[in-house]
Amino acid sequence: MHLRTWLSTSLALLATLGTLWAAHASGALAAPPAGLPALDGEWIYVEDRTEGHTLEQLGPPMASKFQVRVEEGAVILNGHGSGHRDVRIALDGSSTEVKEPKTISRYSGAWKDGTFEYEVKFERLAGSAPEGIKSIRRKFRMTADGLLVSVVVDPPLVKDSVGLYRHAEDIALPAPAKAAIGDLAWLAKAWVGTRSSGSSIEERWSPPRGGAMLAVSRSVNSSGKMVAFEYLRIVERDGGLVYIAQPGGAKPTEFVLTELTTTRAVFDNPRHDYPKRIVYELSAEDALSATIGFTKGGTPRRFEFKREGN
Repeated sequence: MHLRTWLSTSLALLATLGTLWAAHASGALAAPPAGLPALDGEWIYVEDRTEGHTLEQLGPPMASKFQVRVEEGAVILNGHGSGHRDVRIALDGSSTEVKEPKTISRYSGAWKDGTFEYEVKFERLAGSAPEGIKSIRRKFRMTADGLLVSVVVDPPLVKDSVGLYRHAEDIALPAPAKAAIGDLAWLAKAWVGTRSSGSSIEERWSPPRGGAMLAVSRSVNSSGKMVAFEYLRIVERDGGLVYIAQPGGAKPTEFVLTELTTTRAVFDNPRHDYPKRIVYELSAEDALSATIGFTKGGTPRRFEFKREGN
């Protein structure tokens, strides 16, 4: 009897160990495929690599910044341009639904030959706008130069596009120009402008003093309501100048002076999603333009100012 009990116990233990080993082996096999973990992290747009694009057409094929999180059997996307957060795209081709009042978006994806590809199909519910985009297909492929993202839209409202993305720390910073704060004395005025919408915008820059210039910006709509504000600084640092922007009082973002003349100043930060470049330029008529956009190409946003009182 004791021998039988011992044998039963031993067999049960062996069975348990076998189950544990199988579970461990299964877990190892369920680990992300080789190469997929490299997609993990935050990605910043670097440049447009679409063949045939003109300078004005250059721009990111999707959001200028997005996040990828690799999990067992799935990729989690954030900020990819749809407005949906924490979208879990399974790698087995099964569908993930995101329901909105007038639309259902269905995501499905797979990892194949070193490329993560997913498609989102849109179903417009009764009472929604007329048919628009039916689907978007995106491919993510790691290269020695960074992450290549290609986008195909159905129907093809725009040309299929390809863009290069990198982690912020892998994007080279520009060489700073030598300058002192006094070189921007021409910016030290109260500048006011009016947009085509009827809203007003102003920037009020202090004179250069103590190695810095300070400014506040404010936008007021045609109804007289403030709709945006910003704290601005230009400070001397390491023989050059740094432009520091805090829209809405948010965390500061820095742009380095890279070009300077007696009437033009260019500040760059290629590690920022948007804008990457800020340009101030004084005209012969003593008017000021401020332009924000990408480092190369695209359609920059331009703001026109006159000196207050003119």
